[in-house]
Amino acid sequence: MDSFLSVLGNISWWMWMLIIILIVAIRDIFFQSAHTISHNFPIVGHLRYWLESIGPEMRQYFVANNREELPFNRIERSWIYASAKRENNYEGFGTDRDIYAHQHIFVKNQMMAYKIGPDHPNAKDKCFLPCAKVIGSYNKRRKPFRPGSAINVSAMSFGSLSAAAVESLNLGVAKAGAYHNTGEGGLSPYHKKGGDIIFHFGTGYFGVRSDDGNFSMEKLKVLVNENPCIKAIEIKLSQGAKPGKGGVLPGAKITPEIAKIRGVEVGKDVLSPATHKAFDTIPELLQLIEDIAEQTGLPVGVKGAIGKLDQWEALADLMIKTGKGPDFITVDGGEGGTGAAPPSFADHVSLPWVYGFSSLYKMFLDKKLTDRIVFIGSGRLGFPAKAAMAFAMGVDCINVAREAMMSIGCIQAQVCHTNRCPSGVATQNKWLQGGIHVPLKSDRLAQYFKTFRKELIEITHAAGYEHPCQFTMDDIQVNVDDDFLHSDLKSTYGYEKSKVPFKSMHELYACEFLGGQDFHDIPK
Repeated sequence: MDSFLSVLGNISWWMWMLIIILIVAIRDIFFQSAHTISHNFPIVGHLRYWLESIGPEMRQYFVANNREELPFNRIERSWIYASAKRENNYEGFGTDRDIYAHQHIFVKNQMMAYKIGPDHPNAKDKCFLPCAKVIGSYNKRRKPFRPGSAINVSAMSFGSLSAAAVESLNLGVAKAGAYHNTGEGGLSPYHKKGGDIIFHFGTGYFGVRSDDGNFSMEKLKVLVNENPCIKAIEIKLSQGAKPGKGGVLPGAKITPEIAKIRGVEVGKDVLSPATHKAFDTIPELLQLIEDIAEQTGLPVGVKGAIGKLDQWEALADLMIKTGKGPDFITVDGGEGGTGAAPPSFADHVSLPWVYGFSSLYKMFLDKKLTDRIVFIGSGRLGFPAKAAMAFAMGVDCINVAREAMMSIGCIQAQVCHTNRCPSGVATQNKWLQGGIHVPLKSDRLAQYFKTFRKELIEITHAAGYEHPCQFTMDDIQVNVDDDFLHSDLKSTYGYEKSKVPFKSMHELYACEFLGGQDFHDIPK
């Protein structure tokens, strides 16, 4: 035995390497059949798979140019990172964007920009930008809600995102005066760090789920009563990544804590059905909206990705007939979605945001219903120029998801569905989450929002307006195609948005800080 150990001790390190390589080669050739390349090219084949696994990172950092990547290119990511860190986010030597490319946005500046005086709210706070509308005011809900920020965090669930990420986002929106949409995973302790909450539920009814998997009004009432941070309720009809598909949270991500919040089993894949059990028809949906609003006193809205308009039109007609309806509509673009989805859905099902929103808004405009609804846009709108375009088309608020994730550290690794997110944002792995320093990341989310709002206000002033809600379709020009080179949004999409009842920033400031009055009640 001693002599055997002595022999082993005398084997050099390179001999050990050869032995290990030989063992791997034998395994590749004789004991595995799953990988053809490894079988035909033992040892070397592993190098191919490893290089393939780091391909996205190699292209991201060494191959792709500044404007080439999707969904967010390097310039866009760098702007978010710099804005969140309060670093220099300017560009030098002019734009490197192809300004003649299809869908490029031009904001028409006015010869003399809007001028603010020393007592103007934006002179005191350069990023003060509340929503111009009050959610729930038309339907006279008992607890109407005016978002304190026109830029907010979109629906992303605890479970899909880590506890540290959700806590960072909620602390961040509290610091920025914004709201935080829970996503369909239920209200977690990490959502309750001071930020306003839009409670969102989908077909799985997580957090308000009965034992048989149906929607429970009683659980929703208890949830709202126990959590005054909840300011509105959102019913998810569909989402941009996979409308009509439902969702899957892999069992590997289901911890005991997530299982308790969602009302599901530990370690088992959680399937959200493609359709709701609580309603089957448009009248039943409208009745559910009214029942929730009556039972909770809160504004109630719906979220959807837009495709066919027939059922949306049926909803609009029923709103005209009954005088009731959703207090807000969140329109998700087909290019959006933080959740995992089959490529066939992510690439092809539902319309991109500009097409979907313009179709829906125009239909509600034709039926004279836009004044009754707060429209929220979601789908790669987390940049000032895109936000200006969205406000010109009729949105009242913008929700950002992936952009918010990037502000707290996401590097667009695109492995959200694997539980191996290297930045700790979209994983339940405790070690990876440990890289998120919550106080610092919450500051960065808040700073991203503040920088975003500041630059949006500056663009608004350049166009001659005080608030982005004053943008019209004529104020934004887009490149259309080679035959019809460019046009304003009004000519391109065939409508002019309705005028928002905005008075002045002074009145919004009074509502926000002088007792919460509606601006219609402020003395002129």
